[in-house]
Parts: sequence; C-alpha cells; structure tokens
Amino acid sequence: MSHITGQADQHPGADVYSARCPSRVALDLIADKWAVLVAGCLVDGPKRHSWLRQRIGGISGKMLTRTLRELERAGLVERRIFPEVPPRVEYSLSPLGFSLREPVAALTDWARANGDLVDKARTRSGLAVERSRQVASRPSSLRP
Repeated sequence: MSHITGQADQHPGADVYSARCPSRVALDLIADKWAVLVAGCLVDGPKRHSWLRQRIGGISGKMLTRTLRELERAGLVERRIFPEVPPRVEYSLSPLGFSLREPVAALTDWARANGDLVDKARTRSGLAVERSRQVASRPSSLRP
C-alpha cells in the first residue's frame, strides 16, 4: 500500500492502517474538524477561549473546551493560567502541536480551494438520491 513520503518514513514501524498502532490514535485526534480549526487558530500564537469561540464559527463553548482538553492531554496544546483576578487563561500550541502547522495549513487551504466543488457534488448527489426515492415511491404504472 502506498503512502505519502515524509516524516512517516522516519518511523517505519508506524502503520496508521493498523487499529492497534498508536499512530491511529494520533490520526483520530487530528482528523477532527474542531481540532484542525483550533490548531489553525493557535499557529499565530496564544489565544483565549473567548477569542477561539468567536473565531471558529459553529463551535459551542462546551465543544471548544472538550477539544482544547483533548489537545492538551495529547501534548499538542499548552494552557497557561495567569495569576490575576479574574484568572486569565491562554492556550498555545506546544512544540509538538506546532509541528502540525504545515498539515493543518494544507487541509485548510484544500478546503478553501475545493469547498464549493464538494458542496455542489453533495447537492447533486442529494438531488439524485431524492429523485430516486420519488421514483421508487410512485406506483409502478407511473414510473419511467
């Protein structure tokens, strides 16, 4: 099976296609849309929870907190609490998290460039599915 050459070549025992490989856990984590968007926002430096929530359209506060905690547990995000009243908390990418800069940029660039095409294809596909349901629900004497 082919793969994209790069850092994976430095770890020949890693096999993301194997359910038992630790690399699968890493892939599952970073393949999440919220994780990609959070990491993309943190590339430029530390951000507060409120800034991230405002910037990432559609994410709830609960989902953002959950995503940040998962990324922090995985060593990709660092949380810094400032001893102020009220306490101020900032999130930033760890050195390991910063290594996601290029893959995240590639994914978000691809999404920007191809989002309209994907949306059009999904719309066409949805119409085709809907039309086939309509035809199937007609009495057999009325079907084309």
